[in-house]
Amino acid sequence: MFAKLCRPVPSINFRTVKCFCKPRQLNKYYNIIARANCSASSSFLCDKNVIFVAGLGDIGLDTSKELLKRDLKNLVILDRIDKPELVCELKELNPKTKVTFMPYDVTVPIAESKKLLKKIFDKLKCVDILINGAGILDDHKIEATIAVNYTGLVNTTTAIMDFWDIRKGGPGGILCNIGSVTGFNAITQVPVYSGSKAAVVNFTRSLAKLAHITGVTAYTVNPGITRTSLVAKFNSWLDVEPDVAELLLEHPTQSTKECAASFVKAIEKNKNGGLWFLDQGTLENIKWRKYWDPCI
Repeated sequence: MFAKLCRPVPSINFRTVKCFCKPRQLNKYYNIIARANCSASSSFLCDKNVIFVAGLGDIGLDTSKELLKRDLKNLVILDRIDKPELVCELKELNPKTKVTFMPYDVTVPIAESKKLLKKIFDKLKCVDILINGAGILDDHKIEATIAVNYTGLVNTTTAIMDFWDIRKGGPGGILCNIGSVTGFNAITQVPVYSGSKAAVVNFTRSLAKLAHITGVTAYTVNPGITRTSLVAKFNSWLDVEPDVAELLLEHPTQSTKECAASFVKAIEKNKNGGLWFLDQGTLENIKWRKYWDPCI
């Protein structure tokens, strides 16, 4: 049965579904999408084509390495970091997976993102998963933080919908957005960063609930404090806490490898609407409490 469900997501007539303040009625359709992506299999990532935005960063690099253990068909890394030695290292890890690097700045206009994605789709024919991982931690740079952490993620997502959206004849797809624990519990001294991640969480949750329309499922992975070069340079908004980085690192943290292992486990679970909490080597799906419903 599941084998038959693996591709024909567009054949599901989602337009006949009516919610009218009863979102639970859509759960069975979300479940169909999840089954269609065969997430129950331990080899879920095997032979998949994955685009990883910022796949050479601190968490990104270790996550790329973890992904390569799953025998992907293609791993396309889009990053502003141009480090050929890291790409070569990734290529050597698993000859079964073709690793490709393409320079990409998430702050470019949507039209530029679409051009790049078209090249990828023309070459691979299909892309199964997009991981949006670009991010900066710098509350002194307000515009840049919002542009990279939120606007860039939204634009890249919007660009790929041209190729995925079932209303346009696309096959659907899986969107994995990197948020942060600050997306649901802010670090008050870094409100700009925390606000940008809260935006990512809400944007992604909205997309998950639109899966019956677009055929694109979505979830966030939200790391706790992870020992990276970025965290060591963390600063606070208006310098309200000059020692914010040092104070954060005094608390229990996780390594990038621990984070990456949980990251890939979350991808393998492929839960539409998942709000994954990755902290100190653990993985938990956070239950979001609803206080208000727009009823549309």
